[in-house]
Amino acid sequence: MNKSELKSFLDEKASFYNNPNFIETDPIQIPHIFSVKEDIEISGFLVATIAWGNRKSIINNGNKLMELMGNSPYDFVMNFSEKDSKQFLNFVHRTFNSDDLNYFIKSLQNIYKNHGGLEKVFDQYSESNSMQPAIHYFKKTFFELPHLPRTQKHVSDPLKNSAAKRINMFLRWMVRNDNAGVDFGIWKSISPSKLSCPLDVHSGNVARKLKLLKRKQNDGKALVVLDESLREMDSDDPVKYDFALFGLGAFERF
Repeated sequence: MNKSELKSFLDEKASFYNNPNFIETDPIQIPHIFSVKEDIEISGFLVATIAWGNRKSIINNGNKLMELMGNSPYDFVMNFSEKDSKQFLNFVHRTFNSDDLNYFIKSLQNIYKNHGGLEKVFDQYSESNSMQPAIHYFKKTFFELPHLPRTQKHVSDPLKNSAAKRINMFLRWMVRNDNAGVDFGIWKSISPSKLSCPLDVHSGNVARKLKLLKRKQNDGKALVVLDESLREMDSDDPVKYDFALFGLGAFERF
């Protein structure tokens, strides 16, 4: 395929997968339970954090997590105290355990009480064409409270060559707004043009087969190259192609 044919092919696939049916099998269904902005972004951030491994397990544990928070994540975060941490004792998703979750809730409380909320923290460090430096500075803010060193591994740092797949996915959920009914578009201060593709096994393998990417590792360097390729096709909304790349890999075994 030449560039024009590739763009047409990926535009078609992005439209095919970017619809409410996508929600049924994706972790994004958890924040779709809510209608209040803060509930959506807190539930989205926590579910994106545990979004690795089997998707059915991610969704099950995401629902379990919301139940532990009384299905009112913002209210739970804002009123959280040490005595509430005991209800997390049995929560675990792969290597993310109750100690990690306990810190995440404390840190989210700090962000909403002292930093103006998640959107403001990401927006204040965003650059004209990238959210990757913002993710780096977000991580610094997120871990400004006393914490166990082990918990830091659950927030990636693009400036340390991570593709930061889960945070880039969370940002896609919050920022993209195309009225298709999947992504929320509730963060109006950040342009979709700054977003990066959530690079994972599926999107990476498909990108290589389509010659959008040569690098074998799904790391920060690969993400820079993929971002450039996707922005050539749509500079305003490059991450819509995540639907195409992921869909081709996960559902079509492309």
